[in-house]
Amino acid sequence: MPTLRKNHLIQKRNVLNEIRANSMTMQELRFFSIYLSKIHKDKPETRVVRFPIDDFKAIMELGRIDIGYMKSVTNSLLCKVVNVPNERGGYVGFQLFKRCRVDKDKNNEWYVEIDAHDDALPLMFEFKNKYFSYQLWNALRLRSSNQLRMYEILKQYQTIGHRILTIEELKELLGIGKNEYGDRFNNFKKYVLDACQQALKEHTDIKFTYEPYGKKGKGGKILALKFTIEKNDDFIDQLTLDMFIDEKKAEVNSLAEDMHEDINPKFRERIEFFMEACENAFYFDDVVIINDLMNEKMPYMDELEAYNHLNRKYKEMMRNDRIGDGIKNKFKYFCSIIGTD
Repeated sequence: MPTLRKNHLIQKRNVLNEIRANSMTMQELRFFSIYLSKIHKDKPETRVVRFPIDDFKAIMELGRIDIGYMKSVTNSLLCKVVNVPNERGGYVGFQLFKRCRVDKDKNNEWYVEIDAHDDALPLMFEFKNKYFSYQLWNALRLRSSNQLRMYEILKQYQTIGHRILTIEELKELLGIGKNEYGDRFNNFKKYVLDACQQALKEHTDIKFTYEPYGKKGKGGKILALKFTIEKNDDFIDQLTLDMFIDEKKAEVNSLAEDMHEDINPKFRERIEFFMEACENAFYFDDVVIINDLMNEKMPYMDELEAYNHLNRKYKEMMRNDRIGDGIKNKFKYFCSIIGTD
């Protein structure tokens, strides 16, 4: 088993961990974990982190990209806002990151550089207590945002050995809407709790059990859960960041082709419009394929109708992505549901 480098240690303030996931994608949550592993909490001067462009593409699971699509990816990171509550019931909101730079270095190699927002610095640097630590490898094998957030939510309390949360509190910490999975606890149990339990046991250094806690609501409704957290020595393997990036590079490079440079401006505008409908989750050439499918299956739709349909289907896919282990190939899955009602 390879030795993990010390700079793969994540030290995260409890207050930052208690903030709602704020609709981050799995890739963005993973990127934030990697960012935290590359800074040093006692050295604010490490706030600027640079990634070679190929490493950034691998971490974010990007395939073929042009500069326009890269802007959409980095702009999404810059839009991530946290709301930190205060003791008076109010809060202060600000962005996690203030600047992304995409440029070439002195060796003419492309890179992506990201800098923390000034207001976020107290969450990331120079704290002495009320924080927890974990090795980055724990985050790299997890397949969904639910799994990664569940790991951090419970890892924070590993020393105590248990954590009690209401269902409402847990959903908020996971970034799950109150009405997701309906009113039936069994749906939440199967698709979130049990799926996360299995994933953490297989891929992380902790494992957990859970049980109903406290009084039940009307009709015996479960209102709160007690999680018992234990050290896990049965995980499958550790994964260094370098190994993870190499794996992801192999995946995205298998899709790599040169971008078309002679695209009609009106066609490019249409494709970028549809990219926006899919919340910029797919790169340009993928949306060309999506456009072709739309023309084949729904030729009667005008451009605005097609936009609304794609946006609706994208949101449907993201809801389904929270089920089980998540959707491994989102592009393939999205193509399969385009022509459905």
